[in-house]
Amino acid sequence: MIIAIDGPAASGKGTLAKKLAAHYGLRHLDTGLLYRAVALAVITAGHKPSDRDRAIAAAKTIDPAKFDETQLKRYDVGEGSSVVSAIPEVRAALFNLQQEFAAAPPGAVLDGRDIGTVICPNAEVKIFVTASPEVRAQRRTNELRGRGETADEKAVLADIIARDERDRSRSTAPLAQAKDAHLLDTSTLGIEAAFQAALALVEKARR
Repeated sequence: MIIAIDGPAASGKGTLAKKLAAHYGLRHLDTGLLYRAVALAVITAGHKPSDRDRAIAAAKTIDPAKFDETQLKRYDVGEGSSVVSAIPEVRAALFNLQQEFAAAPPGAVLDGRDIGTVICPNAEVKIFVTASPEVRAQRRTNELRGRGETADEKAVLADIIARDERDRSRSTAPLAQAKDAHLLDTSTLGIEAAFQAALALVEKARR
């Protein structure tokens, strides 16, 4: 079974994907980490994420087994990932890696922005997770502060709105709800309530 979970930043899709993977005994891939790894490689080398050639080169050499999630979760890396993910050649370089992960038995849960539309269009279950920009900004601010980073909620909200626009308007694999995806708005839901709602959607799709 393949479960595809898409949605904008800080919607809760990653948390739900992990919990669903654990529940069903499936492997999990946060595809956003792939793009964060590309951004981190470019930034660490002293360049801007908008440097197409360096981003493409990084995408061809990243190794998920060597990921340092602490570094990948940095705020600047998250912003950079939105920039590199808009580069078609970067997406192409990471395409096969994601498809191969999804296809291996016994199945997987993948979360990202184009899983149900591009990476796994034939997934048995597709869920599009969303929440209001204000709620997502509050979540991201709390997450950053919880890691000891300074964060201004108004600035985070502005960045989230800008990132949504970049993700939805890019020419290659824009953020969009697949026609056969179930919509799950987590704006007023806690983690457990959101998980139960997602679980119900999966079970409904399986039936």
